[in-house]
Amino acid sequence: MPQSRRAAAPTRLALAAAATAAALALSLAPAAASAQAQTELVIATVNNGHMIEMQKLSKNFEQAHPDIKLKWVTLEEGVLRQRVTTDIATKGGQFDVMTIGLYEAPIWGKKGWLQELKTDAAYDADDLLPAVRSGLSVDGKLYAAPFYAESSMLMYRKDLADKAGVQVPERPTWPQIKDLAAKIHDPKNGVYGICLRGKPGWGDNMAFITTLVNTFGGQWFDMQWKPQLESQPWKDAINFYVDLLKNYGPPGSSANSFNEILALTNSGKCGMWIDATIAASFVSDPKQSKVAEHMAFAQAPTMNTPKGANWLWSWNLAIPAGSKKVDAAQKFITWSTSKDYIQLVAKTNGWANVPTGTRKSTYANPEFQKAARFAAAEKTAIDSANPHDSTLPKSPYVGVQFAAIPEFQAIGIAVGQQMSAALAGKTTVDAALKASQVTAEREMKKGGYYK
Repeated sequence: MPQSRRAAAPTRLALAAAATAAALALSLAPAAASAQAQTELVIATVNNGHMIEMQKLSKNFEQAHPDIKLKWVTLEEGVLRQRVTTDIATKGGQFDVMTIGLYEAPIWGKKGWLQELKTDAAYDADDLLPAVRSGLSVDGKLYAAPFYAESSMLMYRKDLADKAGVQVPERPTWPQIKDLAAKIHDPKNGVYGICLRGKPGWGDNMAFITTLVNTFGGQWFDMQWKPQLESQPWKDAINFYVDLLKNYGPPGSSANSFNEILALTNSGKCGMWIDATIAASFVSDPKQSKVAEHMAFAQAPTMNTPKGANWLWSWNLAIPAGSKKVDAAQKFITWSTSKDYIQLVAKTNGWANVPTGTRKSTYANPEFQKAARFAAAEKTAIDSANPHDSTLPKSPYVGVQFAAIPEFQAIGIAVGQQMSAALAGKTTVDAALKASQVTAEREMKKGGYYK
């Protein structure tokens, strides 16, 4: 009897355990089913502040959409561009949502590499700033949604201008800028009249130089796609640029791009700086800038035409054409580029830290206007940029500070090196432009634009 009891005990335990396991399995079944039903979105993005903040806030999206799980691939800008370009061109399917620039969006949209974005009334696509929306559209169809955007503007030391007795107009001319640079240039006391990009790169010195050439009346290519690098406007613009920085810029300008000049400006060494509007929030922040209280803002200078005088750039979210998760991707892009998302950032981090340059409603908000004293100048700059009409002579390409064709990257890099060499005094302006013309012609012929 005692033996049979001992034998029976494990059997009862086993039955109880089996029952518990069965009950547990039943209770877990819905969770397992929902886990299996989850759509995983792989998002490729750039490692800048606004995008990193989006990752932190995306838990709000996942809570509202429990059927969608987000997986982030965060990369340096150059690596990101390489990875997404390779993936979309080879139909690799690695990413469901891609962060792409204003350069890629119209090229890839035209090639049929991107899904057209469908937005509803709540999203309010009409609230998007027209210049940015236009740059992301092909034949009136939106192929990417802007996360944040920028133009370029003049940022200057008002205290130095006042001391020189100069009133800077809202839209100055380049001769007025040169005159002011001469008056405030004081290298003995560590102040340079003007700081401008000189470091080679299609997105570095050439972003600024192209806007300078545009306003001098030049263009990259004529209507037959022939490069125009030895035209008079290019010669006039580059001679003016080299002369300006040689006389009134900091030493070593040929090595300076955005970050280097930001550091110089924040330490009080630049009397003027023409660059991305995104810099305005940094140079006017007392925590970052020694001269924050003295910084004032105006439009980028003009010469022979206002066309193309200030650039246009945006980081955007897009869906590759071959995506199998279009609905989920569309939901995420709608959320992260919406008015509600901007409100969420404002509530979490304050209005001074919201992504700018995308929506009319942001600039209409009194709280944003109060937090960002550069807001009006930034919006004017973005509104005045037109990627479809950025040059005085008619041009066949879309883009302000670039031409939205695949060949432009290689051309822009090569020309950027020549311009930097001319600025450093390693070659003459004429020789640099001649070498640039040869390179551009070779690339355009290779691309089949003309024989």
